[in-house]
Amino acid sequence: MNHCELEEVTQHINNKISMIKRLLELRAVAKDPDKRGTLLKIEQEVAAINELLDRFERYVGQQRDLLKHLKDLEGFFQEDVQDAHHLKNNTPPHMPKRGQQAAPQGGGQVAVQNRQTDAPPAPQDQGPPRKTQRNQIKEMEFITVPEFDSIPPYMKGRLTYDQLNAAVQSINTAVTSKYKIFHQSVKALSSVSRTLHQRFKEQETKDTKGQFFIVEQDIREFTQLKVDKRFVGMLNMLRHCQRLKEVRGGGFTRYILL
Repeated sequence: MNHCELEEVTQHINNKISMIKRLLELRAVAKDPDKRGTLLKIEQEVAAINELLDRFERYVGQQRDLLKHLKDLEGFFQEDVQDAHHLKNNTPPHMPKRGQQAAPQGGGQVAVQNRQTDAPPAPQDQGPPRKTQRNQIKEMEFITVPEFDSIPPYMKGRLTYDQLNAAVQSINTAVTSKYKIFHQSVKALSSVSRTLHQRFKEQETKDTKGQFFIVEQDIREFTQLKVDKRFVGMLNMLRHCQRLKEVRGGGFTRYILL
């Protein structure tokens, strides 16, 4: 037994001796009728303190469990924050519209048939279209990631997903600008817009009647997009994804939105 252990044993024995002396003193006091009542009151106070300490212990236990639960919630919230930051940093600039589905890799004809099949049938007793319906301008839907992945590598080259959808946005800008002029009354147009309106009418054919289309000149007229070999490649990819089709004639290539 070393020196420290000897001191601990000595201290323990001294504490026991002090407690025995105190009990003997209290035993002597308890024999006195006058002091016995005081001891009983002290006993009641000690019992009340013990009960209060028990309540404190239960409360501390509850708070400890609550703290653990809050730490677990904090961990979940941290995961949600990380997921939110990941979504914020990885959200593509061009989001597909709600309900848009990727075109299957196996062929374009199936995609066209699916679109025709999914279209709701027109009412039998439908009257003539309203002016607001006639003037509604169609826009090309953005390319989804699965659709972009389905494009053959030789067709994509180094073109990225965002660059292709930027071209979609430029085409929509050209279509919107063109048909805003086309749907207006000639009398309400300026001289420049009348010239454009006449050009749009001349480019119409029986194959484009009632459809929305543009030509390369519209891209140059209404957007900053360069009509070059790279742009022609993007048109081929959009045709692969069933976003448009080509109709040639009269020295023009008309790109009709599907």
